[in-house]
Amino acid sequence: MLFTRIKPMLLSLGKEPFDDDDFIFEPKWDGWRILLHKQGERIEAYTSNGHSVTDKFPELKEVAAAIKAHTAILDSEGIVLRGQRPVFDDFTYRGRLSNSTRIKSAVHTHPASFIVFDVLCTDREHMKEPLLERKQRISEIVAASPSIMPTMYLTGKGNALFELTKEHNMEGIVAKRKASRYIPDTKSKDWLQINHVKTVDVLILGYRTSPFGLVIGLNFRTVKNKPVGVVELGFKQEDKLQFLELAQRLHTTEDEKTQWIQPCLCCRIEYLERTDMHQLKTTLFKGFLLDKKPEDCVWIS
Repeated sequence: MLFTRIKPMLLSLGKEPFDDDDFIFEPKWDGWRILLHKQGERIEAYTSNGHSVTDKFPELKEVAAAIKAHTAILDSEGIVLRGQRPVFDDFTYRGRLSNSTRIKSAVHTHPASFIVFDVLCTDREHMKEPLLERKQRISEIVAASPSIMPTMYLTGKGNALFELTKEHNMEGIVAKRKASRYIPDTKSKDWLQINHVKTVDVLILGYRTSPFGLVIGLNFRTVKNKPVGVVELGFKQEDKLQFLELAQRLHTTEDEKTQWIQPCLCCRIEYLERTDMHQLKTTLFKGFLLDKKPEDCVWIS
């Protein structure tokens, strides 16, 4: 298992926060899922898809020194803080770098930290142990430093943590059953991701009719009019009719699924999830923005 690709245990999507003494509640850190493998002075970092990113993070030398166990596999979230808030795009920037000079510079401009929330093994496997036992092991083997630290958690008080993360503009919380085992490559109802609803103004790139849905996009620093998802829920019949009347004059190309249009119409949506490639999931239409300029529909980290 050590220094091999492991697909981590996955989160199910929860609907709303709750209090339950059978659960612990952690902040949902906004970065990349990273599995840390350590043996002696050697340390390797793998993404959830099994890609090695060790060479991108010189901070891992300090991480290895802070892990007191000779051998360990730790499940963590790699983050970059901007002020007191983790910013997904800042860690993604670190993950894209390949030039050694730029990587060395980024250690100072975008320093990475690894927030540990589980342990799979040390000198023996721990995945069948209850979660709270694994949490205790983390506290024993990880010495907190700027580059690595155990995640904080509350017992039973999901609503309080949900409000706290909202105040700090974080993504949400994770609810985990105290007795849960660690099962790789499995989406478990014992681990629930409960996100804050986010609102964003997007431009409309095209539409579909079966079922009706808008293909939505955003402007990024290096990419304009990038598709970021499809919104199918929240429309009233008058919304559809209004849009189809406007869109008739804007048609460009058409493919098997989508009628593409000139990107000059905007709308507001809500969403709960965002993938590593900025695809927005669990979306809800909130209304057209006929006076908004398409170039102002930008992704804000």
